[in-house]
Amino acid sequence: MASEPQGGLTEYIQHHLTHLIPVGADHRDFWAVHIDSITVSLVLGVLFCLWFWSKARKATSGVPSKGQAFVEIILEFVDGQVKDVFHGDRRFLGPLALTVFVWVFLMNAMDLLPVDLLPWITEKFGIGHFRAVPTADTSMTFAMSITVFLLIIVYSFKAKGFNGYMHELFTAPFGKHPLLWIPNFALNLVELLSKPVSLAMRLFGNMYAGELVFMLIAGLFSAGAGVAGWALYGAGIIGYTVWGIFHILIISIQAFIFMVLTIVYISMAHDHH
Repeated sequence: MASEPQGGLTEYIQHHLTHLIPVGADHRDFWAVHIDSITVSLVLGVLFCLWFWSKARKATSGVPSKGQAFVEIILEFVDGQVKDVFHGDRRFLGPLALTVFVWVFLMNAMDLLPVDLLPWITEKFGIGHFRAVPTADTSMTFAMSITVFLLIIVYSFKAKGFNGYMHELFTAPFGKHPLLWIPNFALNLVELLSKPVSLAMRLFGNMYAGELVFMLIAGLFSAGAGVAGWALYGAGIIGYTVWGIFHILIISIQAFIFMVLTIVYISMAHDHH
C-alpha cells in the first residue's frame, strides 16, 4: 500500500522517481551512477544464470520435469526467432538473444511488484530512495543498446572487412562518385546512430510510463478519508489489478521487441552488402 508523504501525490511520485546514488552525487547529473538500477539488474542477471544452469545440469533425455520443459520452450522460441532472421553462425547470437529476452523480461517484471514494497524494505536499512525497475532508467537502457551498437560494428567489420565496410559507408546508397561520399557517410551515420537510440528510448518510454501509472494508482490508496477515501481505496485496488494484468503483456512485448531488433540489426550488419 502507498504511504504518501505530506507533500501529496506530486511529492510521492517525485520521491519514487529518485534514484539511489552515491553520497555527494547529484541524481540530476547525466553521468550519475544509479546504484539501485545496477543492483537489481545484477541480481536478476545472476538469478537468470543460476536458474538456466541448474536446469541444464539436471536435464534428462527422458520425460522432462515441468521446469526443464519450460526452459526448453523458451530456448526453442528464441532459437526459432534467430533462425528466421540470422543466417550466419548462431553460436554467439543465439545465447545473446536468449540473454536479452529473459534478462529484459525479468527487469521489466519488477514493475509488477507493489510500488512501495522495495522502498519500504530498503528504508529499514536506512536507504531513502530505491527504484525497482532498471529498464525505467535511461542509463540502463542506453547501456544495453550501446552494447548492441558495438556488436553491430563488430559484425560489420567481421562480415565485410575494414575496406568493405568503409566502402559501404561512403558509397551507399547514392553511388561511388567522390562528391557523394560525404552525403552517403552522413546518411549511414544517422541510420547507425538511430538504432541504439530507438532501442533504448522505446524500452525506457514504455516501462517509465507503466511505472508512472502504477504510482498514480497507488496514490489513490491514501487520497482521502471517510466514504470517499474507501471508495478511492477500492478503485485503487481494482485499477492496480487491471493495469497489472495488462502490464504483463507490455513487459513481455517489450522484451520480445528488444530481442528481435537486436537480432535484426546484427543480421543487417552481417548480411547487407
